Amino acid sequence: MSAPVAQERSYRALLGVPGFPRVVVSSLLTRTAGQMGAIALVLFVLGRYHSPVLAGWVIFLSIFPGTLVSPIAGALLDRHGRKRLIIFDYLIAAVALVLIGVLGLLDRLPAPLLLLIAGLQALTAPLSTTGVRTLFPILVPRHLWERANAVDSNGYVVASIFGPALAGAIVALGGGELAIITTGVMSGLAALVLLPLRDPETNTDSTGSLLRDAWLGLVYVVRNPTLRGLALAISIANLGNGMVFVALPVLVLSHFQQGPATVGLLFAVMGVAGFVSVTLVGRMRTEGRERQMLGWPQFGFAAAMLLVVFAPNLFWVVAALFVMGVLVAPVDIALFTLRQRRTDPAWLGRAFAVSMSLNFSGIPIGSALAGPLVGWSIAGTFLVAAALTALSGVIPLLAIPATGDYERPASA
Repeated sequence: MSAPVAQERSYRALLGVPGFPRVVVSSLLTRTAGQMGAIALVLFVLGRYHSPVLAGWVIFLSIFPGTLVSPIAGALLDRHGRKRLIIFDYLIAAVALVLIGVLGLLDRLPAPLLLLIAGLQALTAPLSTTGVRTLFPILVPRHLWERANAVDSNGYVVASIFGPALAGAIVALGGGELAIITTGVMSGLAALVLLPLRDPETNTDSTGSLLRDAWLGLVYVVRNPTLRGLALAISIANLGNGMVFVALPVLVLSHFQQGPATVGLLFAVMGVAGFVSVTLVGRMRTEGRERQMLGWPQFGFAAAMLLVVFAPNLFWVVAALFVMGVLVAPVDIALFTLRQRRTDPAWLGRAFAVSMSLNFSGIPIGSALAGPLVGWSIAGTFLVAAALTALSGVIPLLAIPATGDYERPASA
């Protein structure tokens, strides 16, 4: 007897889930804009202000303030729905990026103003990053979560293919300002695509107080051993990733004497390698193997970073980035699926907002640290990044429980 259609575990069944394709298209636009914007900002700052330190601080402020307000963002998502708050953030990002680009073209963008705009825009970012991620387990049946997470992860991969390449090409042809304006326009388009979506209803445990809900979301993550272990492991890994994000463009521009287009293409190599890898890993059942999938690839990442340090030419750098791209798949899919399985559905917004911000916090901190580290030694920066990445590979096996489903908070 054939299995019911509702239990079909295929990408075709996933695309038939109402609202899912629209969310994917919208998130793909904004993620591509995010990849473009990050590269464009680094290249813009290096070209205009000639300061790796300032480039690191711009990336730091474009992300880290959102980490501080993420508990409040999660509480808002659980209380007031997701679609309109996601759209609100997309529009804020669009305005901020266009403003930076226009002020740069008018030569009216001193460094303090650039840092201020980047920091203010970051305050609403958790609304979209968390909002989109929490839509997936709400819209998609549980038996399709691996497929949905593969599509979600591939959205990042596709963005990492085209975003850096487009950013590098536009910077080379029209300047950093034009590239930044383009990313703002793409964020605005993402908001338009999401407008017709029917915001799904969710049952959430709310105290009636926004600040108390935010606090309880933070407490929930700290007391949840899986989310706590993920935060420790992924944030440390992202410290290394944040360092590479600033160090690689400096290496390419100064050591290999290449231009912005080459920087974009090198980052795109990771995306190309990851696309097929993510699609294939998304077909696997991850339950029971998540800790290994989170841990072992990090040692491969560390080895690839060491390869960049000793690369005699760009060919070896390409090879190292290709390896990194392949290894993204098991980490991402295990991370997304494990977090979904072990988070109370009534706490998705609050828990995901805090968890994702803690996981991602290493990127801005690593980028800020990379500025002075690159000034000391580009090779030393990659060595520090490799050591942190290797350390992150040990943590999942030690800090994350091997089994379990979602846990309800003690106060619920």
